[in-house]
Amino acid sequence: MRRVSHLLQILEDYDIQQGDLPFGVGDMALDELVQQHAFAAGFSDRQIASLAAIAEEVRFEADEVVLLDGQRSSAFYLLISGSVVVELCTPRYAVSVQALGAGQVFGWSSLLDRQDTLFQVRAREETRALRLNGEELKDLCRSDRALAAEIFQRTLNVVASRVKATELKFAEMCGVRV
Repeated sequence: MRRVSHLLQILEDYDIQQGDLPFGVGDMALDELVQQHAFAAGFSDRQIASLAAIAEEVRFEADEVVLLDGQRSSAFYLLISGSVVVELCTPRYAVSVQALGAGQVFGWSSLLDRQDTLFQVRAREETRALRLNGEELKDLCRSDRALAAEIFQRTLNVVASRVKATELKFAEMCGVRV
């Protein structure tokens, strides 16, 4: 564990991305990153390994748009560090609906067939996340029903949280106390 942390620090110090490394180098940290994420709490070692196998670590700069509303969703994200904002966009302005930080997730529409994203997601600061390929995650859920039940239960909580945040923001905009 200490060696993995030290290796990650060296990679970060020299701004080396996992994709810059030869195949297999750096992958050992993905299991650990998935296991440490709040969304994966209670998953078995086998389930953690399955999720890590379809994950890649990604980084976003401040103000970088990660997901555009209306775009076909193709990935589910586990935030590792930094933060993003979920926004409802119009042609003239964007309304911040919810801020998300480490331990939270976004990209739930990637678990649905033919569903475009409903919100824009933008990094608020330098942000690290694990990106899980949506198609591969759906395939994994089809092959592991116990994992599927957990993922969909947790994802429904995320969706409910997003709906509640949207409701509160609209109430605030209309001057209604909630």
